[in-house]
Amino acid sequence: MTPLLESYCAGRWVRADDEGEPLLDAATGEEVARISSRGLDVGAMVRHARSVGGPALRALTFHERAALLKALAKHLTAGKDALAELSMRTGATARDTAIDVDGGIGTLFSYASKGTRELPNDTIVLDGSAERLGKGGTFVGQHVYTSRPGVAVQINAFNFPVWGMLEKLGPALLAGLPTIVKPASQTAYLTELAVRRILESGLLPEGSLQLIAGGAGSLLDELTVHDSVAFTGSAHTAGILRRHPNVVDGGVVLGVEADSLNCSILGPDVRPGDPEFDLFVKGVVTEMTVKAGQKCTAIRRVLVPEPLADTVIEALEARLSRISVGDPRNPDVRMGALASLGQRDEVRKAVEALRASADVVIGDPDGGALLDGDPDRGAFLTPLVLRATDGATEPHDVEPFGPVSTVLTYDALDQAVALAARGKGSLVASVASHDPQVVRDVVLGLAPWHGRVLVLDRDDAAESTGHGSPLPTLVHGGPGRAGGGEELGGVRAVLRHLQRTAIQASPDLLTAVTGRWTPGARQPESDVHPFRKSLADLRIGDTIRSAARTVTLADIEHFADFTGDTFYAHTDAEAAARNPLFGGIVAHGYLVVSLAAGLFVEPSPGPVLANYGVDDLRFLTPVKAGDSIAVTLTVKQITPRNTADYGEVRWDAVVTNQDGKPVATYDVLTLVAKTWAAS
Repeated sequence: MTPLLESYCAGRWVRADDEGEPLLDAATGEEVARISSRGLDVGAMVRHARSVGGPALRALTFHERAALLKALAKHLTAGKDALAELSMRTGATARDTAIDVDGGIGTLFSYASKGTRELPNDTIVLDGSAERLGKGGTFVGQHVYTSRPGVAVQINAFNFPVWGMLEKLGPALLAGLPTIVKPASQTAYLTELAVRRILESGLLPEGSLQLIAGGAGSLLDELTVHDSVAFTGSAHTAGILRRHPNVVDGGVVLGVEADSLNCSILGPDVRPGDPEFDLFVKGVVTEMTVKAGQKCTAIRRVLVPEPLADTVIEALEARLSRISVGDPRNPDVRMGALASLGQRDEVRKAVEALRASADVVIGDPDGGALLDGDPDRGAFLTPLVLRATDGATEPHDVEPFGPVSTVLTYDALDQAVALAARGKGSLVASVASHDPQVVRDVVLGLAPWHGRVLVLDRDDAAESTGHGSPLPTLVHGGPGRAGGGEELGGVRAVLRHLQRTAIQASPDLLTAVTGRWTPGARQPESDVHPFRKSLADLRIGDTIRSAARTVTLADIEHFADFTGDTFYAHTDAEAAARNPLFGGIVAHGYLVVSLAAGLFVEPSPGPVLANYGVDDLRFLTPVKAGDSIAVTLTVKQITPRNTADYGEVRWDAVVTNQDGKPVATYDVLTLVAKTWAAS
């Protein structure tokens, strides 16, 4: 008998106490494994995640968690051949496997990079700047993000057993949330292998990752406030989850990515022979055939100008005729099988529903030529294109989750936008056009109804990742029918898991809480210039107050001549006098910043290795010839780099004039050695 998949629960692999249900090879019908979760203690899983995994993850900084993701991605890359081989049993071709396995691993790499570059080496994230709440500056507020003491549950669809898990796992682990994975049964054997590889690496703290192989049982009954569920699947199942008491009243956060009738629009400006025409047809065929059309982002509705409908259908037929269907183990096969015979039956039922208002113009719902494979044992279905009649409703309501698309026609651009909206909310739409006005009108019309919009033309085609490819840097989700949830999206996906809280306190105590200097907090001075201190010696709030320097007309003239910045406000006294903001010659803003640097820099070799920029530079008060300026420079934030012998120091810089008024404010960014021995 084939092996029974195991669940990973509370630190050990657990087998069900029955024989389980068979899982079949999508192409051959052979039994791959069996699955059951009978007897699994899901309550123990939740408790283990909360008491063991959560505290261990939350003890790590964002940078340390990012390093774990990078190490995991490298580990999975080294063993991905085994994953790729098993992936073929799901019906996936080599191209499909690359999207699932390599795409999932790439997502971990992306989040590792995002976590290091865009999040602090700390356990707290600041949201915006401090808000002054009182006139005297002794009462201030700051929004912060912190990790929740909860569990992230992911319930995934069958079509992406590796990517579907990793794209949710990366942001959750980065946010400090232990995760329980519940994959769809049909392809759970591939998810189980990926989880085994992760756990065998020993990289994650115990309790960070657990797996349910089989039904979820009473899992949602165990969840409460601070716990979250990320669900990908049918709208019907999503509706059941939405009605669960712990979601309705118990504080459990539910995110849903459900059915989606995505569309692609051929712009009215496009003609046969234009690059955009070929790109449009290629995009439709790609989305029909990758993963045998079993993608939540696949193109289900093909919207074309009415005069071009026949031409588009002919072009689709020509390209689809080159798509060979069969067992994905055959390297000549371009499209493999659906996930199961049951899934093929569901797609055929959907096609029958569509035929109430559409005709099949390409393909045969009941058969079709295979390159190889048994049509009775394998879940094969050749690509199908339908053409809808005027006023058809079914294409906007019925989703065939397979290699099926329906062509609909429009007369005017606003009609195309209206047809797209009849999908009641989708994950993604695309438009092929090279006309700026067409693109603007379509995008603004589509945006309220779609989570993502791809504009495809001759200029971006070479680098475009295509209509159906969610990217870790962009949000993945959509309104309405698409579920209203949101995944991916770079750091946004991490923040979604965190709790945002408004902290109100004095500047000193707010600085202590956030680890970042707050204006109004203490600024201790010492006899040692802060630039002579290594990262180990620097403290938040360390400050230098410079001597003053007078800015002369000769300084302004020299700067204008030396740099070539001869803007009239710096060089033409009469014109500058007429300027309502200046009333006379003023110093260049960058001259002020340059002179300020000369006032606070300690020039000798020391622990400050480099200045790599400024943030939030603002010029507040004009500096005129004869004014004097001085600088107050304060250590605002210290961020050690885990993989280098230096870290980043953010300095708060305030340049004031002889009257004490700020003339410029900005943050100076430097790289500072962790330790420094004077030579």
